[in-house]
Amino acid sequence: MLESYFVKPQTVDRVRGSWIGPEIERYVDWLGEQGYAARCVFRRVPLLVAFGEFARARGALAVEDLPAHVEAFVAARVASSRSARREGEAGRRYAREIRGPIEHMLGIVVPGFAGRGDRPLPFAAELPAFFEYLEDERGLRPGSIAGYRHHLSRLEAYLGRIGVRRLSELSPAILSAFVADRAGAGLAKVSLCECCAALRGFVRYAHREGVIASDLSGAIEGPQVYRLADIPRSITWEEVGLVLGCVDRRTPCGKRDWAILLLLVTYGLRSREVAALTLDDIDWRRERLAVRERKAGHSTAFPLSAAVGEALVDYLRHGRPQTKERRVFFRALAPVVPITADGVSGRARHYLLKAGIDVPRPGSHTLRHTCVQRLVDADFAWKTIGDFVGHRSAKSTEIYTKVAVEQLRQVALGDGEEVLS
Repeated sequence: MLESYFVKPQTVDRVRGSWIGPEIERYVDWLGEQGYAARCVFRRVPLLVAFGEFARARGALAVEDLPAHVEAFVAARVASSRSARREGEAGRRYAREIRGPIEHMLGIVVPGFAGRGDRPLPFAAELPAFFEYLEDERGLRPGSIAGYRHHLSRLEAYLGRIGVRRLSELSPAILSAFVADRAGAGLAKVSLCECCAALRGFVRYAHREGVIASDLSGAIEGPQVYRLADIPRSITWEEVGLVLGCVDRRTPCGKRDWAILLLLVTYGLRSREVAALTLDDIDWRRERLAVRERKAGHSTAFPLSAAVGEALVDYLRHGRPQTKERRVFFRALAPVVPITADGVSGRARHYLLKAGIDVPRPGSHTLRHTCVQRLVDADFAWKTIGDFVGHRSAKSTEIYTKVAVEQLRQVALGDGEEVLS
């Protein structure tokens, strides 16, 4: 594989002559399989050869010894670079550029390697089975578990700053101070409520396991959030046209994004549902689209619209990378892996901002709300709307009554009895 990137035989011989040459070549093969560009290989290989020689000079005898020399190599490279010697972000950015490829290779060739970016689970020393408990006993989805990890990592960092070393030292005052600290950091009310819910679940489990003496969950109070306090953040159908008009459908990335946006605004899918679509979910013969494992725990079969079908065909034929994976949508850049729910929402946010649409918290849910708004304007029954977008209960659809303009106008003009009946 090295010959595919380097023309001169001397360069190939120099790489293979390194004592970690086989590992470097294995890593290059992996990069090629994942679709990384040639320029990426050109930049990384000389750096990896230099790292191998540096580690050998410091006494490394086997590949398993390499991780111990990463930080010393990064520090030496930063110190030797005139452009990165200055303090501040320039030096830190250059250090990341050096450390990243090395840890990336070590993650491929050294079994069990955990780089600097692979942070351990919060409180793993005292409660190592907590996240298994969330998955196995409570049945939480990976996204919900990631939320717990995020909030508990913030708690762990906060406790470290104030000198609390063990969970047994927790008190209502400390937990209240942490919640106030998160509120002062600018967390929205809903996010702060999620943080408090994660804390309650965590301290209940800690009490159950005997790590803390009493159940402190009752001392964790979040802000008051009222149901139906906001209105859905939808946009007009004309603004949807502006968003779609920003997509360059000539590129593979544009073909993918065009199909994603049409799915969001046509069917009101969640970002997770779009990311989870597989080739088996598209029934071309019967012109149906299956959405499995919705939030309510059921699946939905939609008629495949002509516009969405054409967009999917164009992407599958001319934009989707060649892979054995069954997922429909993939990253446009290496590594070639399925796109995530955050990736789907990020693409929606990108085009909303590019179109100049002013909407709170732009993202995939903006287009989902827009789809529901269109159904409301068409006077569909509330039960039908809830089933279409996969709501778990009728209460989830209630908020859209605040934007049912025609029905609200009838209430304002009359006594409202006919509307309420």
